[in-house]
Amino acid sequence: MRSVSIIGVGCTKFGERWDVSLRDMIAEAGVMAIGDAEITGEQIDALYVGNMSAGRFIEQEHIGALIADCAGLSRLHVPSTRVEAACASGGLALRQAVLAVASGYSDIVIAAGVEKMTDVSTGTAADALAAAADREWECFFGATFPALYAMMARLHMRRYGTTKEQMAQVAVKNHHHACLNPIAQYHMEITIDDVFKSAMVADPLHVLDCSPISDGAAALVLAPTEMAKRFSEEPIKIVGSAQASDTLALHDRRDLTTLDATVHAGRSAFTQAGIEPRHVDVAEVHDCFTIGEILAIEDLGFVEKGQGGKATEDGMTALGSSLPINTSGGLKACGHPVGATGIKQAYEIVLQLRGKAGKRQVDEAEVGLTHNVGGSGGTALVHIFTR
Repeated sequence: MRSVSIIGVGCTKFGERWDVSLRDMIAEAGVMAIGDAEITGEQIDALYVGNMSAGRFIEQEHIGALIADCAGLSRLHVPSTRVEAACASGGLALRQAVLAVASGYSDIVIAAGVEKMTDVSTGTAADALAAAADREWECFFGATFPALYAMMARLHMRRYGTTKEQMAQVAVKNHHHACLNPIAQYHMEITIDDVFKSAMVADPLHVLDCSPISDGAAALVLAPTEMAKRFSEEPIKIVGSAQASDTLALHDRRDLTTLDATVHAGRSAFTQAGIEPRHVDVAEVHDCFTIGEILAIEDLGFVEKGQGGKATEDGMTALGSSLPINTSGGLKACGHPVGATGIKQAYEIVLQLRGKAGKRQVDEAEVGLTHNVGGSGGTALVHIFTR
């Protein structure tokens, strides 16, 4: 297997992008990534696009061909494949691109993600997102995604003493980080009191504990490490790429306070990279709800199980700390266009490792990690990157 590096990146602004279409956004991100890599369309061997539910959001299927077409690659007959793993679709697109290059089957591959979610009503968007849970055994009985994560939160609070204040601190921190990120959906500071005053969604989760409905796209260009220096002065090497699955329905899980898919994917990625969690300098983890970030830093081994809330309260995960988490603002404040999120996470880590993250730059960042979850934990992707 060949070593794989990222040689180009691009990302649109995230938010309620009523001024642009899905086609516009993916073309914008793709042009930025290709320009960053200084390649031409003729050099691209394959394209993998993460997209969860364009059929519901914009009533368009056959997304792979659509993206190749609007990117100007259809005339070159570049094979384009849409991949889906709910909110982990972007992370899965990245993994498929890694495997294509590592295997030697392709040399220059695009990994991209896109979602246009705001052209439908909030109810329609929520119903589309609910399809990532077990429709028959959860959704039909009224279990929304906030409700599923609220169950995890309640048990974590009871078992480990995690508090609402600690969960709210995740939102406060990530909104602060987002204020330093030009592409973020929300550029507003919030307080713990603001979180508590926001509407209750599913006890103990308030509106400000939840990631928003967003539009956006992101793209990466991958190449064999041995070739990467031909295209980029600062390629970022992917040293770990892992995927794991778990039960779709929450009620069948071994432990509601642990995402076993995250645990297994994380262990595999760390083994591939030959490092331990303590070696990571910056991480983007899946904070679709504030409890999600707390679970993630525990399940990835950054802190002991049950200590995620306390670590957040103590400032361990903020900029300037020993392990900054979600410097982009995370899903919570940068935004969560579900198909694009896993690629945006990698985009943020590449900027950090290049030393080009601006006011949110982590000093001397050399090792980064991304963690992307589908549904309530049925799928998890973990990638590890180095300079």
